[in-house]
Amino acid sequence: MDHGLFAFVSPPAIYGSELLTWVLLGLLLYWLAVVGLRNGGYLPDYIGTQGPILTFHTKRGRVLLDRLARPKRFWRAWSNLGVGIALVVMVAMFAFLVQAAISSLSTPQMANSAVRQPRNVLVIPGVNDFLPLAATPGIVFGLLVGLVVHEGGHGLLCRVEDIDIDSMGVAMLAVLPVGAFVEPDHESSKSASRGGQTRMFAAGVTNNFAITILAFALLFGPVVGAIGVAPGAAVGGVAQDSPAADAGIEPNDRITAINDTAVEGNDDLADQLEAVDGERVAVELNGEETVPVDRTLIVTAAMDDGPTGLSAGDEIRAVNGQTVATERGFFDAVGDDERVTLTIEPADSEERVEREVTIGAAVSVVEDEPLEGETGPTDETFVITRFDGERVHSYEDLAPLLADTEPDQQVNVTGYIGDERQTHTVTLDENPRSDSGFLGIQPHPGTSGITVSDIGVQLYPADEYLGLLGGDGETRFGGITDTFLGKMGIAIMLPVIGVGGILPFNFAGFTGGIQNFYEVQGALGAFGDGFVFLLANLLFWTGWINIQLGFFNCIPAFPLDGGHILRTSTEAIVSRLPVNATRGMVRLVTTTVGVTMLVSFVMMLFGPQLFSG
Repeated sequence: MDHGLFAFVSPPAIYGSELLTWVLLGLLLYWLAVVGLRNGGYLPDYIGTQGPILTFHTKRGRVLLDRLARPKRFWRAWSNLGVGIALVVMVAMFAFLVQAAISSLSTPQMANSAVRQPRNVLVIPGVNDFLPLAATPGIVFGLLVGLVVHEGGHGLLCRVEDIDIDSMGVAMLAVLPVGAFVEPDHESSKSASRGGQTRMFAAGVTNNFAITILAFALLFGPVVGAIGVAPGAAVGGVAQDSPAADAGIEPNDRITAINDTAVEGNDDLADQLEAVDGERVAVELNGEETVPVDRTLIVTAAMDDGPTGLSAGDEIRAVNGQTVATERGFFDAVGDDERVTLTIEPADSEERVEREVTIGAAVSVVEDEPLEGETGPTDETFVITRFDGERVHSYEDLAPLLADTEPDQQVNVTGYIGDERQTHTVTLDENPRSDSGFLGIQPHPGTSGITVSDIGVQLYPADEYLGLLGGDGETRFGGITDTFLGKMGIAIMLPVIGVGGILPFNFAGFTGGIQNFYEVQGALGAFGDGFVFLLANLLFWTGWINIQLGFFNCIPAFPLDGGHILRTSTEAIVSRLPVNATRGMVRLVTTTVGVTMLVSFVMMLFGPQLFSG
């Protein structure tokens, strides 16, 4: 089967070590069953095996392909466009994989990153951290569409170029489609022109990219346009042992009122909590039930060995003797003071303690960068309290101030390392990711390495995700989402966007309970919420998976389409050189590029684990 044209699925991302163990055990048993059936001669002639993968072969459909291939001039023009796109993407994929491998080797500390976990190589919803079980229908649908149009493109161009087809079919791992293939007749394929072969190999990825554009155009336009954000504050997470957890509030609930006063959205929740008195408030959920919540300011997350010494679950009762029960009240009590005394009720004790801490943006000083040039090497956390004279209470305060700077600008940075107050004048470098200045820090979210909440809930930015998909919502990405390609680029990042801390949650479509944060409006509302959300999920995953298929198959290495295009393109270039062209010269180029791609791919996935020790 090494002469067939395969559509390979790129490895996205995942979760659940115990589940992964059971999946691998099941796969082993399944493989043994396949081997037993094959060796016993129980498999029919049209079923082949490649390891644990069953390949189903058929010759049906060739008559339909002959009919569809009749406008040959159109299909050749379409495929010529695809060849140009494929060559550009091939160069980009080569550069991307090499750069990713270098980055992996230079940052072995990333070995524990969720994206780099070995289980994330499996495209299995529920095992993959970024492919939840609830998204399975959309993922399987998108995968089937991608495989059909990819291999359909190969088969169609085979007939356009008068290349016979021995068989075509699908590759299955148990019930999961993992690939599809078209097997051209070997002699017929060799007799085709070099241009015809190149167009045939490029046809699959061309179709994948076309489906991507179509799916996202429908998603960003009429479908997302019919979805709005439901009223209330969207609960994305609930801290363990928090007042919210004790009251029975769960992720995917909406807080629709506080003490009978409506909560319009996420931003309104803090206002309503601040406006009421008393330690107990009545919280209405989903417009249906009301639960009492004992309000207190709780630490929902804390960095290990952080500068405050606080841990998740600790409750902050007072600041400098002033009682506080809300996040806003906490910052009001801190004011311009850089050092304050907190009254704390630890999670593991009922006895209150007092602790003097620094309130600011907690950062790690990066080696050989501008700030370290002034502070000197240090492994301790630096808590920035003022930046160019502006009071900084958290990294969320510091980030926009840094964004307004320029390279070579001098800034004054004041903060604490331990109990020592320091002020430094720093000349900023160029930021490798933007036009702003670069201080050389690794930020820790929240305030002094902790995040606090009034009742222990983490809000889900439902309006921002909707805005990123072209709906009515505010986004932090500015003009990027004003263009179709910009929205498409952001949409591709959404399933893993929470890993980098850009947004607090990954987005896997309108599924997994987050449908409660949205409502359907307009003409499409006549079809019902369930239909519109299902359609949105199918379009989202169809677009996402097809562009992954297109990019992955453009990697210039065999047996991917990019490897075949590399071979035909190299032959075309070498044949025009004033030298005696040989197959060995072509093989040298393709083998060198292919091995480079393979090594880069392995280093990208496993380099940090190999070199982290």
